[in-house]
Formats: sequence, C-alpha cells, structure tokens
Amino acid sequence: MSKCHFMVIACLAVVISGCQLSGPDASGSREGYFTWVDEQGRVRQSPIPQSTGERDKGEGKEANAEDAPPTGSADSSASGDASSSGYHEEFNLENYPDANQLEKDGYVRPGEPKPYFTWRDAQGNIRVSYYQPDNRTAVEKGRIKPPIQLTEASIHQPGETVGLPGLPEDADPEAMAVLGIDPGEERFFQQWAGQCCQALERSEPEQWQEGREFGVSMGDEAPRHSFSTGESHYRLVRLPPPEQITDFILHLRSFNHEGMFVPSVAFLDASFAPVRIVTDLVASYVPESWYQYGYLHAYIPVFPSRGERWMVIFTRGADLAGQTVIEDKYGPKAIPHTRTGELSLSRAGE
Repeated sequence: MSKCHFMVIACLAVVISGCQLSGPDASGSREGYFTWVDEQGRVRQSPIPQSTGERDKGEGKEANAEDAPPTGSADSSASGDASSSGYHEEFNLENYPDANQLEKDGYVRPGEPKPYFTWRDAQGNIRVSYYQPDNRTAVEKGRIKPPIQLTEASIHQPGETVGLPGLPEDADPEAMAVLGIDPGEERFFQQWAGQCCQALERSEPEQWQEGREFGVSMGDEAPRHSFSTGESHYRLVRLPPPEQITDFILHLRSFNHEGMFVPSVAFLDASFAPVRIVTDLVASYVPESWYQYGYLHAYIPVFPSRGERWMVIFTRGADLAGQTVIEDKYGPKAIPHTRTGELSLSRAGE
C-alpha cells in the first residue's frame, strides 16, 4: 500500500470518529450546535448559547459567517438567547412597555421623572411643579356623555318571514315538521296586528312631553286589551309630529317596586295600523339607590319621519311568566314580573 493511500484512510478514520463523538460538545447538545433549514432550503448550523444567555466568545469567533442564520430569521441565535434566558437585550418591556399601561401612566416610563412646569411665585422666585398627566377620555372625566347603545330586541315589521328564508312553497310537509316549521303558521306581525289596534281606548292618551322625563302609570286603572300575546294593561302615547321632533331615541324605564312591568312596544301610524313591534328587549338593570328604586331601562329608536304617530306600551304573557334575577350585596335576588308598574319616558340625552 502506498503512502498516499495510507494518509487517505487515516483521514477517513478521523472524520468517522469525530462524527461519533458524544458528550457536551456533540451536535444537538446544549453547548453544541443546532441545525436548521432557511427559507431557501439550505441547511444551516448555529451555536447553541449558554444557559445564562451569554454567548461563549470563543465559540462565536470560530463560527463562520456562512453558518450564521440570516437577519430576521425566526430561528436566529438572538431568539435562542430570548428563549433560554427570558430576556432580550433590545426587545423587552423596558424598551417596549405595554401601550395601555403606558397610557394610563401618562406616558411616563418607570424611573423617568414626571413632567413639570415652571412658574414664578409672589416673591419673584422661579418654582418647578411636577404633575401626573391625566389621560382619561372626555367621557371618563364626565365632560361629555358616553354614546348611546341601542337595546337589543326583536323587531317585527310587515313582510317579515317565518322559519328558514328561501324555503320552497312546495316543500315536503314531513321535512318541514322535522325542522319545526308550520307551513300554515301566521306571521307574528300579522297575528298581532289582527287583534290590534282599532279597538284601543283613545279618549285619554298620554301626551309626549318634550324637554323632560315624564312618568307613565301602568296601574290597575290603565285600560286592558287582549293582544295576541296575552291580555295586558297598556298605555297609548301620542308621539310628537315630525315637524316638531325628527327621529329620536326613546329612553324607557320601568321601576322595581315589589315587582316590575316588563314592557314591549308597538308603533302605529295615524290610522292606528301597526307599523313596527318591538319585543324581547334585553334591558339593563340599574340597582336602587338612596333616592330612587332600581329599574330596567332600554333605548329604542323612534321614527316619526316614517309615519309613526302612536306608541302602545304593553306586556306579554311570556314576560309575566318570567322573572329578573339580579345580584345585590346579599347575593342573587329574583324580581317578579307584574301586570302593573311605574314607567318613565324621555328622549335620550335629556
């Protein structure tokens, strides 16, 4: 065997033994290298940092620039530092604090001095006063009222559909029964309008009082009517004409005094034909205070410009069968729903 062949065999033996090394310096160990593939599909190798988060300077010098991952790579050695130590030299909460918390702190970072202003006192001395910036919104400061959120409800109008939209007229009755759809079911609006509202008592309607909140008594003296939703006391309210008030938002409150009247509202045109019915109001409850009872309240849009001239306030049999559960300082409390009650009406914002 020639000398050249012997040297080649010796080199191969060294390479193979190097690949079989195990221990702390082996590939895949904590102090070795990890292998990854970049976005071009090339295999790369990067040194694994020490557990303290500091690189070994000697290992860093021995690593080739070709072996370093590209800038911005998700598996770069910088991310290895962050994952091993939990702290990044640049991207940390000191340099990039939480924006919401920083806003609450008046954009004053921890350790930084508060902003200040200078002024001259009565003796002519220049003074410095530090202050904490007030970054509350105008709503939070009480300077303006928060925007009104309309109350969620079920709206019934002429032309409403029943069941699944687009259901063929010749659909299989058995299939419709499985879906819980009655092909002969009368629409809620048509059914309710069929029993209202030409027979309503109109001799003493409530008159809308502009510029103030006014009470509406739903007591035993209030007229009664058998609606399609059940017999109920009701009140008829004359709405302001569109020449006087444009479309507005109604603020309706129902007070809790040994029970609450849960309202539904119907809007009628000048000939007492129903135009719109509002039911299932998801009203909010305001607990009682030292000067007033607790109450349910809702915000409902009113459209005089669309021909709405009258408003009927009533309750449904389904509402009478339920109750409102609130949480007070003694725990959960159930408020029964009653046939009578005290309400108030006003234009929102007044």
